[in-house]
Amino acid sequence: MNSHTAPEMPGTLDALKTEIRARQQEFQELRHIPKDIVAKFQQIGVYRAFVPKRLRGDGLSPMAFCRLIEEIASADASAGWVASFGVSSTYLAALPVATYESIFGGDPNTVFAGAMFPPHPARRVDGGFEVSGRWPWGSGVMGASIVGGGIKVEGEDSALPRTAVMPRDKITVDETWDTVGLRATGSHHIVADKVVVPEDWTFIRGGTPTLDDPVFRYPAMALAAQVLAVVALGAARGALDWLHQDAMARVSVTGAPSPAARGYIQIDYARAQGLLTGARAAFYDVISEGWEQMQTKGEVSPETHVKLRLVASKAAQDGAEAARLAFVMGGSGAMATGHPLGRAMIDAACVAQHAFLGSGSWQAGGAAMFGQQTPPGYP
Repeated sequence: MNSHTAPEMPGTLDALKTEIRARQQEFQELRHIPKDIVAKFQQIGVYRAFVPKRLRGDGLSPMAFCRLIEEIASADASAGWVASFGVSSTYLAALPVATYESIFGGDPNTVFAGAMFPPHPARRVDGGFEVSGRWPWGSGVMGASIVGGGIKVEGEDSALPRTAVMPRDKITVDETWDTVGLRATGSHHIVADKVVVPEDWTFIRGGTPTLDDPVFRYPAMALAAQVLAVVALGAARGALDWLHQDAMARVSVTGAPSPAARGYIQIDYARAQGLLTGARAAFYDVISEGWEQMQTKGEVSPETHVKLRLVASKAAQDGAEAARLAFVMGGSGAMATGHPLGRAMIDAACVAQHAFLGSGSWQAGGAAMFGQQTPPGYP
C-alpha cells in the first residue's frame, strides 16, 4: 500500500492528473502549460475556487484550495504552480466592487496572470493611466485572459505596488523563460506599450479588499505564499510515490536485492516521508487555525499571521529536501534527462527559492516575532 493516502477527489481530477503525467515532456518543450489544460483547470474549479458563490464561484476555504493545488502538483510541479494562481481572485478583491463583479460575475473562471515588479511609472491621461513597461516572472500568462503589471503613480505613497489590470490582447508576451526548474510555468516577460487603463481597473497588491467575504479578509500575502509552498509538498509527494512504486516493482538484473529490500533505502525513505508528513501536518494545521479565527473572530491574530508565513517556508524547504532525498534514492538512473525524480527535485528546489519562501523568509519571521521591522508585505 502507498504510504500516502490522498484525500478523496473527483474522477475528473484523477483523470486530469493522469493526463498531466503523460504530457510532462510536451509541457517541458512548450515551456508553458497549454490552453487545453488551463481549460480543464477551469472545469475542475481552479480559477473560481475563491470567487463568492453569489458570483457563481465555489467559495472554497484556503485549506481546500491548497489541497487541490497539492494534488495537481503531485502530477507535475509546473502545472501545480500555474494552477496556484487561481488564488488571484482574492487579491483582485482590492479592485472596486463594480470592477470585480464585472470580471467574475461575467465569468467566474476568469484566468489572471500578473507580474508586479519592477513597478513602472504610469501617467494620468484621459480615461485613466497610460501604462508602459516590461515585467518578468509572468507565470501562467500564456493561458490568461486578463493580465496585471505593477505601476507607480506620481504622488502615491504605498510600500506595496499598484497593479494595472489589462486585457490579454492589449499586452504582448516576450517568451524569455528558459530554465531547468518549473520550466513549464511560462513565466515570461509581460510587455505593455501605452495601454490606457481606467483607474477603477487598478488596485494595491495586498491592499485592503473592497469585498467583505471572510476569505478576502484572510491574510492575502500569507495565502499567496501558501499556494506556492504547497507545490513543493506536491512535488515531493509525487517523487516519493514514484520511488515507492518503482522500488516495489523493480527486480535487479545483477541479483542484488530490490530497492525495497535495501536497508539504506528503507531508512532514507522513512526519513523523507517523516519530513514531508511533518511539514504537511504543520502547514494544514496552521491554515486551519487561521481560517477558524477568521470565521469566529473576524480576523487572524498577529501571532497566527506570522505562523502562516513560517509554515509556508517550512513546507517549501522541507518539501524540497524530501524531493532531494527521493532523487538520491533513485540512484544513477535518476540522472537521466527528464527522469521524474530529477525533475521533481529541481522543481521543488525552485519553489523553495521563491522570494516569499526562501532563506530570507526565516529572517523576516524572526524579526516579526521579536517585534522588529519586517519587509513590506510581511507577515
